[in-house]
Amino acid sequence: MSPSLQPSKRGAIDPFYVMEVMKAAAEREAAGGDVIHMEVGQPSTPAPRAAIAAAVAAAQREPLGYTLALGVPQLREAIAKHYRDYYGLAVPAERIIVTTGSSAGFLLAFLAAFDAGDKVALGEPAYPAYRNILKGVNLEPAMIVTEMATRFQPTPADIQKQAPDAKGVLVASPANPTGTMLGEAEMKALVDDCAAKSRWLIVDEIYHGITYHGRAQSVLALTDQAIVINSFSKYFSMTGWRLGWMVVPEILLRPIECLMQNLYISSPGISQVAGIAALSAYDELEQNVARYAKNREILLNELPQAGFDRLAPADGAFYIYADISRFTNDANDFCKRMLAETGIAATPGIDFDRGRGHYFMRFSFAGATDRMSEAAKRLKAWAK
Repeated sequence: MSPSLQPSKRGAIDPFYVMEVMKAAAEREAAGGDVIHMEVGQPSTPAPRAAIAAAVAAAQREPLGYTLALGVPQLREAIAKHYRDYYGLAVPAERIIVTTGSSAGFLLAFLAAFDAGDKVALGEPAYPAYRNILKGVNLEPAMIVTEMATRFQPTPADIQKQAPDAKGVLVASPANPTGTMLGEAEMKALVDDCAAKSRWLIVDEIYHGITYHGRAQSVLALTDQAIVINSFSKYFSMTGWRLGWMVVPEILLRPIECLMQNLYISSPGISQVAGIAALSAYDELEQNVARYAKNREILLNELPQAGFDRLAPADGAFYIYADISRFTNDANDFCKRMLAETGIAATPGIDFDRGRGHYFMRFSFAGATDRMSEAAKRLKAWAK
């Protein structure tokens, strides 16, 4: 390559460290070693049976071509029905946009709502792709240091103190990696503060459906001006189908449609067919959540016996975020040793918090219950 040719600075973003853990775990398995996967944030359950059957039938029936950029009308209507049935909310199908997973939803939201150089506030610890996508499109992630006292969720006071010039705020409830949720009062405080300061509010609701103290309520119950991102990946067990959705204020519909037409054309047609069927599979999906609840109970009871006794309250999702400062100041090395000595793969906190992540790690409990029990047994023996 010519020495004068250099890559764009947009690609100079942090790696996703969990992928490094996955690679090390795969190498251990390839060498014949046993691995308990607690690093991957995805369900180990298959897509709903009805979704698979619908996709197979569609593939056999006709060619699957491009769809309308915003999604097939039947799926947008089915998602609107989901809001009526699940939340008791009337969300017009016209404000629903079908995306290629939630990742595309975040990219579209960032491009449509902000201009280059704008600052977007988000609490830390946080899902690393938020800040990396922001950097990749020349936006500035303003990381808000949060504390256990506020369930690792940012407050209006935190934002005012740490990023008063932010043009937007991004929150997740339930959150990755902590599993914590914003209560109605806390969410309303953010809604009101963003409205008063003319800030966009983006709410990641991808883990809705996977909660342990009653259903999560959508921010759409409080405002129609928020940008909501959701997905079929977690509750619907369809990570590889790459299907998600957004609910956006009317003013953003046309800008996002034009962006989609040029960036993606449309989301995968076969996945959209499957998504329509998945939205009628609540009974099957609730069985998955019951398994997560059992896994959560096992780990919350057993991890303290292994010395992991400072845990974020896992209100939802399928993660436990653990303070491991009593063991180490290098979470990356700690996770490597844990994998080598116990066969348990988990994610170091540096993925989620660049400042304090060396003292934290994340366990995913999306796997089979017997594997979670075995992990607890191994960790207690390792701690001794």
